[in-house]
Amino acid sequence: MTARSDTEVSGEEAVEAFHSALREDDAESLYERAPCGYLSTAPDGTIVKANQTFLTLTGYQRDDLIQRRRFADLLSPGGRIYHETHYAPMLQMQGSARGIALEIVRADGRRLPVLVNSVLDRHADGAPVVIRTAVFDATERREYERELLRAKRQAEDSEARARALAQTLQQTLIPPAVPEIPGLEIAATYRPAGDGSEVGGDFYDIFEIGAGEWVVAIGDVCGKGVEAAVITALARYTLRAAAVRFALPSQALDTLHEVLLRQDTDRFCTAAMLRLCNAGDRWTATVSVGGHPLPLLVRAGGPPVTIGRSGSLLGVLTDTQFHDTEVALEPGDAVVLYTDGVTEGRSGAGFYGDHRLAEAVAGNVGSATALAEGIAHDVLRFQSDDPKDDVAVVALRVPIGPRGSLGVVPDSPGGIET
Repeated sequence: MTARSDTEVSGEEAVEAFHSALREDDAESLYERAPCGYLSTAPDGTIVKANQTFLTLTGYQRDDLIQRRRFADLLSPGGRIYHETHYAPMLQMQGSARGIALEIVRADGRRLPVLVNSVLDRHADGAPVVIRTAVFDATERREYERELLRAKRQAEDSEARARALAQTLQQTLIPPAVPEIPGLEIAATYRPAGDGSEVGGDFYDIFEIGAGEWVVAIGDVCGKGVEAAVITALARYTLRAAAVRFALPSQALDTLHEVLLRQDTDRFCTAAMLRLCNAGDRWTATVSVGGHPLPLLVRAGGPPVTIGRSGSLLGVLTDTQFHDTEVALEPGDAVVLYTDGVTEGRSGAGFYGDHRLAEAVAGNVGSATALAEGIAHDVLRFQSDDPKDDVAVVALRVPIGPRGSLGVVPDSPGGIET
């Protein structure tokens, strides 16, 4: 066993000696055994005095330092640069420097992270006399900071992975591109809530079920996150399968309702479904709605009006009612389907509302693309481009061809209940 010299002292012994000195009011012991290192340097940084705690922290003997080294000589290369460019100038200008993080190179070559507080004493004439410095061991603090940094990076990595997963998952719920429908303009747009890091429940779908027959569906599953995404995918593909099996949209919605009731979840859904048929020189649309905002119809030159009848929420009650409404579409007519993130978009205490939607529809009837993008842009602008809910819009429009080629424009929506 190697004998310990009288100048070596453990941390616990230093604290006990300090407390003992406090009780005995021994100024010398208070200085030598203080819980932090003390050293005094000349204005040029030469060490003129150091307490025992500082010697213990750094592993130097007193004779190694006093009048032999400057404080900057004990610092790491980066610390010496910082000392010359920031620390020393700060002392000269302000007379003090506090909470400076540095690294002292110990006598054995190891680096000791420290926090340093210094004050500069001056003569009455302003000339610098001595720099008094307190040195605190920051080893545990530095490790704590490293742990925080590691945790922060892990959280950022996890957030990035979650965001990527959310975006990938969201892309599976929305068609990658709007299909081309002969004789019909169609466009769609979707904007997730916030920064898009959480999967929403809004969805839309556009698909062909036969020659000249197409289905447009739009819906909203309550809530957000992975569970909502699972139900959203279930709803979208159930409607696809049911639209092929059943002729009426109401039957497809009823099928989805029954499927949701059998799921072990408290998530419910709203949806609107449009079955489009092209019969030679005209289009007809059969509309059914389950708890969703009613689609809007814009006749050429007329104001937007709702079409269809409200039906039951999907996946809630056992007794439900869904209705089918058939509408003839003429050249220049347009239909808009949207989720409640449009009309319920908030700005302060106010909602975007039906009246703003009607104005946006009336002002963008030139094409289906202008309708979908114009409505979405207006809603996002109303919310300062920070929507609190998902926004989905699907618009379709019968183009205006040669006069009389697609019939005469009627004066009313012409809805027929079936």
